[in-house]
Amino acid sequence: MSSLTFDIETVPDTELGAKLLGLDGIGDEDVAKAMSFHQMQEKGTDFLPLYQHRIVAISVALRGPDSFRLWSLGDADSDEKELVHRFFEGIELYTPDLVSWNGSGFDLPVLHYRALLHGVQAPRYWEHGDDDRNFRYNNYLSRFHWRHIDLMDVLAGFQGRARASLDAIATMLGFPGKMGMSGDQVWDSYRAGGIVEIRNYCETDVLNTYLVYLRFRHMCGLLDDPHLESEYQLVRDILKDSGAPHLAKFVDAWSAA
Repeated sequence: MSSLTFDIETVPDTELGAKLLGLDGIGDEDVAKAMSFHQMQEKGTDFLPLYQHRIVAISVALRGPDSFRLWSLGDADSDEKELVHRFFEGIELYTPDLVSWNGSGFDLPVLHYRALLHGVQAPRYWEHGDDDRNFRYNNYLSRFHWRHIDLMDVLAGFQGRARASLDAIATMLGFPGKMGMSGDQVWDSYRAGGIVEIRNYCETDVLNTYLVYLRFRHMCGLLDDPHLESEYQLVRDILKDSGAPHLAKFVDAWSAA
């Protein structure tokens, strides 16, 4: 069975925000500010409802039987529909176990809304067991099944008060944690044309998540000490061979931790 660790980065859907708030002819920056202000007035937080997020990057790490690969879907010019289509297409092709950090609470609901918006079909992902009995007791959508492992949710024992950030847990375990950016900086970076930097940042978040996942598998008895170390070394080797500066920095920070 292969695993697909994933993460998304989003910006405000200012086109939708303008429609909802009646702000025709207003620039994106001002629409985004109005959306945040409206949310603060309504809910006491400026974090937008999930359906108001637009995906600008999806990064994944695919661990197959004999390989490990890390990449961002599409390219820097890909539109949202292509990114969402590619994500669900990968599930259709490989039926991997999904691994995330807060994927149940954020990433997947956002992907649901955006797939709905763009007409992206994902029959394998939405399978509940009607066409494949294997999905009846283990599918992507049930919180307590294992075809999608939301590490934040699982490690917290499904208790909201016990949740921790990916940065905190990665740092606790000696992994690099957040590097060069954080989620609340993505919108400013996107407006400044920094989509490549956003994709790179998303990839490092995926790496942190995947490394925590390896430790989780070790804790569950699915990897012994030598196999855990060999998995670490595989990741290091792939990152070093990639030639990508942001991945080299990740390995250096990992070694120094």
